[in-house]
Amino acid sequence: MTFLLDHDVPDDIAYSLLELGHEVLKLRELLAPTTLDQEVLRLASKRQAVLVTCNRDDFLFLARQMSHAGIVILIRRRTRAQERTALVRLLDTAGESGLRGNINFA
Repeated sequence: MTFLLDHDVPDDIAYSLLELGHEVLKLRELLAPTTLDQEVLRLASKRQAVLVTCNRDDFLFLARQMSHAGIVILIRRRTRAQERTALVRLLDTAGESGLRGNINFA
């Protein structure tokens, strides 16, 4: 599965996804930091990538207006290890079919 990491997602998340065999695209390597959230969601949809973001409010709003390949809202925790664990747990329980086209929280 392909994931697009928003600007606000720590690199640690990319390492975990890569170790699990997923393709990871980093927004900061593809678009400017000032890119509008609508363009971010369009890029993810065009690439059939599940967007991983910490930007809950804006993307929950946009997801009601735009089609998307899936969104994972990463909840900030005390440590990066806890964030990675929550994401891996979500991947294990939801699987690709649970992530595709849906909004999930990790």
